[in-house]
Formats: sequence, C-alpha cells, structure tokens
Amino acid sequence: DEVPVDMLPKDTEVHEVTGLKWIIAAAEQGDALAQYNLGNMYRQGQGVPQDDKTAVKWFRLSAVQGNALAQFNLGFMYDKGYGVPQDDKTAVKWYTLAAEQGNASAQFSLGLMYLQGLGVFLNNKTAVKWFTLAAVQGYARAQFYLGEMYHEGQNVPQDHKAAVKWYRLAAEQGNVAAQFNLGWMHHKGLGVAQNHEAARKWYRLAAEQGHADAQFNLGSIPRIEE
Repeated sequence: DEVPVDMLPKDTEVHEVTGLKWIIAAAEQGDALAQYNLGNMYRQGQGVPQDDKTAVKWFRLSAVQGNALAQFNLGFMYDKGYGVPQDDKTAVKWYTLAAEQGNASAQFSLGLMYLQGLGVFLNNKTAVKWFTLAAVQGYARAQFYLGEMYHEGQNVPQDHKAAVKWYRLAAEQGNVAAQFNLGWMHHKGLGVAQNHEAARKWYRLAAEQGHADAQFNLGSIPRIEE
C-alpha cells in the first residue's frame, strides 16, 4: 500500500533528490548501468517527469555499450512507438542484441517478431527457438506459447505431453490462459490422464482471474460428467 505523504520520513525527498543527482552524474560520465536506470526512471516517471523521448536517449546510450536490459527496453520502445517512430526492423535489431546475451524478455519478444513476420521474414522455426530459450529461463508467456504450439502442432510435431509440460510451468506462475488450457487438457485427457478434479482446479484458478470460458467450463463439468 502507498504510504501517506505525511507519514514519510522528513528527509525522504532529500534522499531521492540526492540519489537522482548521483545517477545523473554517473550517467553523464558514461556509466552504462546508470544510463539504463535513468532511462527507466524517465520511462516510468519515477523521481523525474515521465518522458519517453528522454528515456530513449538514455536507453540508447546504455544499449550501445552492450547493456542487455537497455537493449531490450530500446527495442520495446521501437516496437511500440514510444518516444520514437514505430519501427519493427529497429526493434528486432535491439531485441536480437539483448536476446543473444540471454535476456528472456528479449528472447520472447524476438520470438513474437519471427512468429508474426514483423521486421523480419516470418520464420516459425526461429520463433520456436527463441520461445524455448526464454521458456527454459522461466518466462511464463514463452512457456504458454510453446504449450500452444505443441498442443496444435504449429511448426513443431504435435505433442500433447509437451504441451501439458509447458502449460503447467506457465500456469504455476499464474498465467491465466495456461491455467485454462491445462484445465482443458485434464478435462479431455490430452497428454495426461483424464482427471476432472484436476480440470476443476485449473479452471477455478483461471476463473478467479476472470477467464470467461474457465468460468463456464467450471460450471459445466459437474452437469456434463456426473
């Protein structure tokens, strides 16, 4: 919860200003981490006025020094057109540099670009490669996408057991779509033994997050199956 202003220590604002002063000083001297942090502060309006153009400036200065977080964030700014004209090719450039350093967010984002043919030629095998690299690092959205691809046999051999594996990993992190799909796999006995109690469990978790199909299926199982 937010702390009411009148309950903050009297010197809180002084510390924030002093801290910002030193971050700016380090960034202006070329410290890549400080440049990234300053970019993030401008992106979020944290201690400074929110300003995407200034965020891009500092992300770029950090990114060209090889900071993977800055490279990902700069790619994201180009991807969404925040503070710069939207540019898929430039987004792919920076996502790739960050992804090659192991940044899971960049790996997932790059996988999406290849899956959708944005800024690159559509290449589903390359999409699977980047999704897998992100998924094994625990990135829930990549795990869900892999589950979908194995479930449907989309650019990989159809493998319901593999789909269940990836859905479960994402679902355990609270990914609502994965929770619903994992419920469906248990409901229908796809890649796992049919288990209505397990189906109800995962449908319920998705339903509690507002997933309409999960809410419907949760109510339907007792009437249909019992």
